[in-house]
Amino acid sequence: MTEPAAHPSTAPTLPATLRLGPVHLVVRDLDRAERGYEQSLGLRVHARDEHSAELGDGDETTVILEEDPQAEPAARHAGLYHYALLYPSREELARAAVRLAATRTPIDGASDHRTHEAIYLPDADGNGIELAADRPREAWPSGLGYDRGPAPLDFDSLLATVAGEERRDHVGEGLRMGHLHLHVGDIAQGLAFYREVLGFELQANLGSAAFVSAGGYHHHLGFNVWRGQGVGPAPEHTVGLRHWTIELPQNELDAVRGRVDSEPFEDGFLVRDPWGTAVAFTASRS
Repeated sequence: MTEPAAHPSTAPTLPATLRLGPVHLVVRDLDRAERGYEQSLGLRVHARDEHSAELGDGDETTVILEEDPQAEPAARHAGLYHYALLYPSREELARAAVRLAATRTPIDGASDHRTHEAIYLPDADGNGIELAADRPREAWPSGLGYDRGPAPLDFDSLLATVAGEERRDHVGEGLRMGHLHLHVGDIAQGLAFYREVLGFELQANLGSAAFVSAGGYHHHLGFNVWRGQGVGPAPEHTVGLRHWTIELPQNELDAVRGRVDSEPFEDGFLVRDPWGTAVAFTASRS
């Protein structure tokens, strides 16, 4: 493990006010994908048309599904590893676990990262999802625990927080986007872009994966080379991440725009990393 390196005094730094907006995902069959998010995760549909659906907690959209019937499954290339839906409390994560069990939804694993607890599963198209709840910041370990790796999730302790409750079909209010984790082709090149250009701060570099954030958060973004050093961009018509979203105050938005090559995008701009993975920068909600 490599300790977080100090920024040069001239390096940009993203503000602690940064928050993540929705992920836009490419799916092959919109009806099938939407059903999974509604039934297994209890998300609510905020808007729907022939080719896309917006889902969230009834207040804030966290996932936008975009149909591409030609899309092929993700393979050995850069792109999405998983995104994390962040629940506002441990109890809400427990209710999500109950919902998964009741709907017989398979999971890939579950971990206690000491900064947060997490359950992992794929959606109907294989897009990786993490369901997470943060521990209070004052309980986070020194160095955020990256040197020790995760512990198994204590499901008994988690489920005890909602013992005796009836199952809830829908997620409660307060669900937000917690973090993204990407496949990239090179860790050093990823840090050169996400840290030195965009302005994230390094929390840990494990050699095959790195974790960066703003404002001392455990991570807003992770990226790894687990699909192979030197992998290239995702081909056209591939299931996965169309883009993810960073929301900033207007003055901070202008500062980032001034140091990147960008494309116009709705109320902000789009930036692509060295492997073509796109992140949209938009103004924070008032």
